[in-house]
Amino acid sequence: MLRVLVVDDSAVVRQGMLMLLKHVPDMVAEVASDPLIARQKMTGHRPDVILLDLEMPRMDGLTFLRELMREDAPVPVVVCSGLAGPGTELAVRALEEGAVEIISKPPLGVGEFLRESRMRFVQSLRDAAKARPRPERYMPPARMEPEPAERPVASLLTVTTDKVVAVGASTGGTDALRQLLRPMPPDCPGIVIVQHMPEQFTLAFARRLNELCRIEVKEAEQGDRVLQGRALIAPGNRHLRVRRTGGHYQVEVLDGKRVSGHKPSVDVLFHSVAHAAGANAVGVLLTGMGEDGADGLLTMKQAGAATIAQDEASSVVFGMPRAAIERGAVDQVLPLTAISEAIRRRARQG
Repeated sequence: MLRVLVVDDSAVVRQGMLMLLKHVPDMVAEVASDPLIARQKMTGHRPDVILLDLEMPRMDGLTFLRELMREDAPVPVVVCSGLAGPGTELAVRALEEGAVEIISKPPLGVGEFLRESRMRFVQSLRDAAKARPRPERYMPPARMEPEPAERPVASLLTVTTDKVVAVGASTGGTDALRQLLRPMPPDCPGIVIVQHMPEQFTLAFARRLNELCRIEVKEAEQGDRVLQGRALIAPGNRHLRVRRTGGHYQVEVLDGKRVSGHKPSVDVLFHSVAHAAGANAVGVLLTGMGEDGADGLLTMKQAGAATIAQDEASSVVFGMPRAAIERGAVDQVLPLTAISEAIRRRARQG
């Protein structure tokens, strides 16, 4: 039986979550109106996953999350956050502190949210319960570090690249992407990314990465060029595709049905890169639950691309990399800390 602890100061949200989980046969839920009450309840029954609000009285959710992450084997935490304003920035910070997933709060009332998103909501809790949280403590922006003879990013944005690095990630991927992108030099190949994340949170996440990295990181917009020193992140609830136009690559941001259970889908991105770039591409599949990206990575390999999967030891959840490995889609299985260099080596080899 999967134990879920809902920590939220809204009685409406607490009641709504209890009603939803009441009908899930292998889940049982408890609720707490603030972290202090949650701590008391955790002494009796340790939950398998915590659904956490961030703005609460007596103790805010971020402080509570930091306390949880100090434990030897912290309980996985899913953040339930508002969509607009500072709530998105706070939720992205929670991911840095060790939360494994974000679920957006209902914009039009809890009842409607539960009816429309029940299956995805429950699956997110199941996935999070299997995760191994790894908080990353604050790191100063990479641009503040001394860098010899660095070319400004702005000058690079007029340079096209004939190589494309396509990256897919899900649960645990926000931390993995930080570790992947921070070492990238300003002349690295253009990078396109799908990270499973709710709508609007991807914008805050891209801005945060842009502060931390030496390269430009932005949420992808229709027609954006794939350039050296730039990483484009698929917007939440939109698919991202790459197409070749003449001597350069552009992205398409598209609506449509979920593919492999997701929108954005890693499979959609990888299939498009296989078609557009062929052997001039590198495909990277990072931590995440499920199988999204496995078929697309195999297509990339068959088109001549180099393919890399994160290893189990460094993954928060090994589902997506494992699925790709089992399909024979992966050339190299590497720890997260080695993947950035492997990408740069591929770019140098031509």
